[in-house]
Amino acid sequence: VLMQRLNLEQALEKSNQELAKLANYDALTTLPNRTLFSDRLEQTLAKARRTNLSVGLLFLDLDGFKLVNDSLGHSTGDLLLQAVAKRLANCIREEDTVARLGGDEFTIILNSLENAEDAIYVARKVLGCLEKPFFIEEHELHISTSIGISTYPQDGYTTEELLQNADTAMYHAKSSGKNRYHFFTPELNTRVLE
Repeated sequence: VLMQRLNLEQALEKSNQELAKLANYDALTTLPNRTLFSDRLEQTLAKARRTNLSVGLLFLDLDGFKLVNDSLGHSTGDLLLQAVAKRLANCIREEDTVARLGGDEFTIILNSLENAEDAIYVARKVLGCLEKPFFIEEHELHISTSIGISTYPQDGYTTEELLQNADTAMYHAKSSGKNRYHFFTPELNTRVLE
């Protein structure tokens, strides 16, 4: 009876771990999902308030990803997203977070920046990481990304403000020719509202 109870407790523990993983991680890429991203950004902002350091948020949207899905199929698109996720995870610091928000949208939380310009280094590094071709099944794929950057405290104090502002900057980068980064500015917000 004791052995059965122990086995049951182990099975329950494993089940709880699986549920936590499903709730916090993207099933396709194994990166943190939107829920865990929001939690980590909240924690990062709380730390930044105590230490008077900046936080950077990069919002990435893959350029031309729809074409990959439409021409080569969703299974190839899924494999490409997995490969992109691995490259992104390998080009950031251990204390930073890469998350997949959904579709072909990713975010990167940059902890404890000395100044907002440090985000430029990471944005350039990300662009460089993605410029090498991806070999998916029998296809050689070239993909780039448009990146929007917002920073705490300059561009917002909350998760929602920073995410919205980075998203706005990303759309400006995409409309300016793709494969580039752009910082959020209040003028961009005015244009969006108009």
